[in-house]
Amino acid sequence: MLPPRLRFGIFLAPFHPVTENPTLAIQRDLELVEHLDRLGYDEAWIGEHHSAGYEIIASPEIFIAAAAERTRQIRLGTGVVSLPYHHPLMVAERINQLDHMTRGRVIFGAGPGQLPSDAFMLGIDVSKQRERMDEALGVIARLLRGEKVSHESEWFTLHDGQLQLIPWSRPHVEMAVAASISPSGPRAAGKYGMGMLSVAATSEQGFEALAGHWQIYEQKAAEHGHAVDRANWRLVGPMHVAETREQAERDMQHGLLDFLHYFKEILPIPIADDLTTEGAIALLRERGIGVVGTPDDAAEQIERLQKQSGGFGTFLFLGVNAAPWEATKRSYELFARHVAPRFQNLNDNRIQSLAWAKTNSARFIGALMGAIGQEIQKHVAEQQAKKPADS
Repeated sequence: MLPPRLRFGIFLAPFHPVTENPTLAIQRDLELVEHLDRLGYDEAWIGEHHSAGYEIIASPEIFIAAAAERTRQIRLGTGVVSLPYHHPLMVAERINQLDHMTRGRVIFGAGPGQLPSDAFMLGIDVSKQRERMDEALGVIARLLRGEKVSHESEWFTLHDGQLQLIPWSRPHVEMAVAASISPSGPRAAGKYGMGMLSVAATSEQGFEALAGHWQIYEQKAAEHGHAVDRANWRLVGPMHVAETREQAERDMQHGLLDFLHYFKEILPIPIADDLTTEGAIALLRERGIGVVGTPDDAAEQIERLQKQSGGFGTFLFLGVNAAPWEATKRSYELFARHVAPRFQNLNDNRIQSLAWAKTNSARFIGALMGAIGQEIQKHVAEQQAKKPADS
């Protein structure tokens, strides 16, 4: 029996520096998803953010609707809808509509909201975001599974709520919950029988938490009568691949420091002010946070994550937008051509066939030469038979 097929995709926040035309930046995000679709990537996840200027997609659902019309097979996930910002019925209705519009290619990803500045603008207490996510998630899960729901809350009310359309996907849209460092993500995913989306899988804390998160996820799922499957676990991490390490490092000169300093300014991530691009790359490699290198380096990172986690279903590139556009497209192409096949067993039979042909080449070539010799002898005999008897 063939082993499970590891899937690959992108987690596209996206990140765009404030010096870039935002209209063209969103257009290029759509082009990138088209590119990944042509290369055979499995998934693209689109984020929701409302402040800080870099992560400029406010509605992943609108982006997914546009991307779905431009692509053929890639699945499109909300990465993620920040549930405390929305009435649960409205979320479920939008996702259900996308389920029909994409013919089942949409995945519902949910979280509490990453940027505290978003919550501040909306007047939401940051300390309540995770409990509100959990509450909303329970309602949305029931709605997307076709149930009629009534619910009274301090922040929303629902009377006999039900989706107008039966879901296109059966039994329902695939659902996943974001997890980073705290146990809230795996607890909610297990509680509601959803997949888990580890958005900080390669950070030092996130990497160390992987095995523990799976244990929490398994335990909560068992408590609520849900089966778990590692195929529904997605891990996110940054990678940039080039033909050589030197070329990958040159590509990162384009925007790696800008990306890192953005995170330092909005989240409590310790990054030195005087860090150079070379120093940043060394730090990423030393701590295992990201790959700036060759297809072999990328493969080693996937293997490292498999070992630490115990196994997962999908690896998603964190789309950091730190390399020039053509180099970015080339990175995804190199990975699709030279890394993905190693984890999808695409060449196993080819390798076996080549080895078999090489092992038996003497016998096969001998048989071929014998057959050629026979044909030559037959031809000579035929020509001899045609000659006049007295010649």
